[in-house]
Amino acid sequence: MKIIGLGSDLIDIRRIEKSLGRFGQRFITRAFTLEEQARSERKLNRAASYAKRFAAKEACAKALGTGFSQGVFLRDIGVINLSTGQPTLRLTGGAKARLDALTPPGMVCELHLTLTDEPPMAQAMVMIVAMKP
Repeated sequence: MKIIGLGSDLIDIRRIEKSLGRFGQRFITRAFTLEEQARSERKLNRAASYAKRFAAKEACAKALGTGFSQGVFLRDIGVINLSTGQPTLRLTGGAKARLDALTPPGMVCELHLTLTDEPPMAQAMVMIVAMKP
């Protein structure tokens, strides 16, 4: 096992709440996948749900070593939940290409994600681990 990347992000939920109020659907569509939107819109505190997912995107971009540059965009990183409820990430586009470039030959990468919030803050941590298949 080899750690490929580690990233964390801390965000003020009120910042996301202001963006939701100011930009509405335009912000949501630009930043979040359809699956993230569906899950967050079902939540009583949708701003906290969106904030955790936004923090996860930031943390993942840091773990990839690019931030949101070199072809990595917000919507390339999607928070999904396993059947157990455990959050994880699905990468597409530039984020997937970057992960593929980081993956050592003969290995596969796993993405580990943890999310938490204690209003007014939300936090995410991402670890990318390469393993033999």
